[in-house]
Amino acid sequence: MAALREASAAGVPVTLAGAGTGVTGARVPFGGWVLSLEKLTRLEIHPGYAIAAAGVLLRDLHAAAQASGQFYPPDPTETSASIGGTLATNASGSRSFRYGATRRWVESLRVVLADGRRMEVSRGQPIDFTPGAIPLPQVTKNTAGYLLRPGMDWVDLFVGSEGTLGVVTEARLRLLPQPKAILAGVVFFRDDASAIDAVERWRSLRDTAKGPRMLEYIDAASLGLLRTRFPEIPGEARAALLVEQELASEDDPEVDRWLERIEASGALAEDSWFATSATDRERFRRFRHGLPELVNDTVRRIGSLKMHSDYAVPLERNREMLAYYRGRLEAEFPGRYVIFGHIGDAHVHVNIFPDDQAKASALLVEFARHAVALGGTVSAEHGVGKRKAHLLELQYTPDQLRAMQAVKRRLDPQGLLGRGTVFPNGAE
Repeated sequence: MAALREASAAGVPVTLAGAGTGVTGARVPFGGWVLSLEKLTRLEIHPGYAIAAAGVLLRDLHAAAQASGQFYPPDPTETSASIGGTLATNASGSRSFRYGATRRWVESLRVVLADGRRMEVSRGQPIDFTPGAIPLPQVTKNTAGYLLRPGMDWVDLFVGSEGTLGVVTEARLRLLPQPKAILAGVVFFRDDASAIDAVERWRSLRDTAKGPRMLEYIDAASLGLLRTRFPEIPGEARAALLVEQELASEDDPEVDRWLERIEASGALAEDSWFATSATDRERFRRFRHGLPELVNDTVRRIGSLKMHSDYAVPLERNREMLAYYRGRLEAEFPGRYVIFGHIGDAHVHVNIFPDDQAKASALLVEFARHAVALGGTVSAEHGVGKRKAHLLELQYTPDQLRAMQAVKRRLDPQGLLGRGTVFPNGAE
């Protein structure tokens, strides 16, 4: 790109901008130029794959794939995100319970380096230097810093690097055939403990041929917010789990098996919601996506920054982390928080509605320390950007951070791309 060549020659920092849906401040420039990719909108759908430029919106990719009888598995809640942004953060979403994060679905990339050089890299094409190795936390989702391991390929390096190693302009993304039918359910529980017990039983189905593709959690306070839009939520409900199961047909016996599982879990089976039709599933999608919208509305109303977590822990520490969240939040911000999210991956989001932002910030750092102490990560799906880059030092040693910085210097010697993102003080 001519703009990058010119910036490199002049030593001008460049910050990439996509659809503006990120939550970590990565697109906020620390001086220099902002390079918008919104007009890169090429989108082609082929059998088994899509070609999508960086500015294509996720919802448009989903719609085009669906029209061809296919689907793109990654499904971040914010469907107005750009494909470039989802690649930058290795975004995931609710279907990551079965299908994993974005990186898994990328076959090739077109990338422009900081000095304007173009690269086309494909899955399996190894990088031409030794990046070192950084141990990964024992979690199913991690977007904290760079993925570094011996023999890794270029695709894995660029995906999740938050626009700091190169500008991804286009990607070839793998598509799957649409399932014949889908069972969706919102399962309500009288108490939180019963819901968590069900999570631990149902999570074991993930690796089976008939495992669910979604297992999401909503706590009592979140249900309280949602009742403003969905008054039909059962009054007894104090927790809910959202599940989706792909079916061979609408008569698949797996439907009956799920009804048996739900009844055995002690859920409010008669009051829970189930759907196999596209219309009812759309209602459930609005239910699930309505919660982040209500959280954002609440944050705006109280005039606060969004104070939220993106931490994940090993699956076996899920209940422990939840109990820690709950105990500390009740002590510090009673009645001023909600917990919801991707519990199948032991990755739930805490959202605080603080009357004291400094105290809330300190508590979120405390939560990050505890997640790392349990073997977890400080960023499961959003990246760290600028707002959360300071958390990397809780997860990685100084030597491990220096290994990441060495990769940054190799591909961007002047430190021009995404200045302040991932490395708060640069990559010196």
